[in-house]
Amino acid sequence: MTIQLKVPNIACSACINTVTKAIKSVDADATVDADTKTKIVNVQSQQSENKIKEIIAEAGYPAA
Repeated sequence: MTIQLKVPNIACSACINTVTKAIKSVDADATVDADTKTKIVNVQSQQSENKIKEIIAEAGYPAA
């Protein structure tokens, strides 16, 4: 399933790495594509959208 999230405080490659690591902690096969200009994070994962939102919020990057 593809999930698109608006993550307002994603600003740099370190932010992307943190978000990616958090998502991969619950789904090692997930793919993450993030754009710091648009603040959009696209995730392909078997996890639910709510679980992805929860895990990245715990990492300090709540989705809008």
